[in-house]
Amino acid sequence: MTERPFVKICGLRTEHDVDVAVRDGADAVGFVFAASPRQTDAATARRLAERVPAHVLTVGVFRGQPVEEVRRLTEESGLRGVQLHGEEGPEFYEALRAPGRTLLRATSRAAARCGEYGEDLLLIDAPDPGSGKPWNWASPEFTPPAGRWLLAGGLTPANVHEALSVTGAWGADVSSGVESTRGVKDPTLITAFLRAAHGTS
Repeated sequence: MTERPFVKICGLRTEHDVDVAVRDGADAVGFVFAASPRQTDAATARRLAERVPAHVLTVGVFRGQPVEEVRRLTEESGLRGVQLHGEEGPEFYEALRAPGRTLLRATSRAAARCGEYGEDLLLIDAPDPGSGKPWNWASPEFTPPAGRWLLAGGLTPANVHEALSVTGAWGADVSSGVESTRGVKDPTLITAFLRAAHGTS
């Protein structure tokens, strides 16, 4: 890869984890509003996002929630990105478009290109999002989407560098792969993941 991969650390819930991710070079940090062991609320997300410098994207993650709820939580938390991780159609992205806001579409289905639904970034995830179970990204049948897309699903410090090299993904997204137990981040794994993804480990 000719440029440094874009890396998003998702499901953060503590000041220390956010600080470690930012310090060690994360390009984006995610806060989960969907039902999950990593779920947070708008007040907590706002407090954590206020620690994040402007060059790091703050993202709210939603799944199957009404567009008005997504908009309200995004505005209340002050996050600059919205990631939709369900069956939301293009109308959601049109409704959520706002100046300075980055829209991410997460899917476990094949996608031809980034931007099909009006998103700025595309995330290709495993069939069971957030489970840490990998998909067969090394399959010769896999066709990378065109444009900017992030690889997710089963990534860890041990395999992220190879995964990015094999797929040619623009970047990577991780949550469970940097946890000590489900929903609890391990700062040492966050550091290791970022170093591996950036090829500095």
